[in-house]
Amino acid sequence: MPKSRWSVAGKWRLGILGMLALCAQGTALAQNSVYLEELTTQEVSATLKAGKTTVLIPIGGTEQNGPHMAIGKHNVRAKALAGKIAASLGNALVAPVLSYTPEGNIDPPTEHMGFAGTISISEDTFKNILLGTARSFKKYGFTDIVLLGDSGNYQKALAAVAAQFNREVAKTSVRLHYVADYYRSTQGAYIDALKAKGLTSNEIGTHAGSADTSLLMAIDPSMVRPDRFAEAARGGWAAGTLGDPRASNAANGQLGVDAVVKITVDAIKKARTAPR
Repeated sequence: MPKSRWSVAGKWRLGILGMLALCAQGTALAQNSVYLEELTTQEVSATLKAGKTTVLIPIGGTEQNGPHMAIGKHNVRAKALAGKIAASLGNALVAPVLSYTPEGNIDPPTEHMGFAGTISISEDTFKNILLGTARSFKKYGFTDIVLLGDSGNYQKALAAVAAQFNREVAKTSVRLHYVADYYRSTQGAYIDALKAKGLTSNEIGTHAGSADTSLLMAIDPSMVRPDRFAEAARGGWAAGTLGDPRASNAANGQLGVDAVVKITVDAIKKARTAPR
């Protein structure tokens, strides 16, 4: 066989070996993932046997975020932040994000339902989904189930779900923890950090302002449209914005990421050691 054909065959074999190596590497990474949906049922069982009995339930929401941010903001943030929290804990998994949440009355529309793309479900449906999720995890041996809510509009519902579930399992070692510090950190420590950098309350805002926008830019900048910041600032609530996103940047958002992860990890550790 001519040398050139041996060369082609050799490159072909090397290519196949490289692909197999990449596949093996990908499999190893997936097996070490903190995300439940990326594991097989056997791998989940193995993590439980290894002592990973904490599972985080990230709750997002599909709502409008002005002309400059995608409507999946809460879902993307909740998944990414929960993943960082689980990695820091070292013995936790992350459930799939709950992206369907109460967002206001549908007809006539209230709250975010006046803006295209928002999805709202009833509070009763929302609570029942969470209860069913927690009961599922209890069945398989998870002992610490944690609710992490990325939006403010359903925080009271999360507290109510945790209270109801814990009454059901009072005679067991299982607990459902509503960790309010996850959301509070985005309204407290993160806001304080932005103010220390010179941002005003009007810039920071309460929905889709610089705080919200910067946090998403630090996690997934592809979901942010900087060329529409001025439009968002001018439009106010008529455009779905309460705040001014023009001072937003990923560096500011990283302050929020750091605050949320640290404060939430500390809160979960404290909750897990509380008397049952």
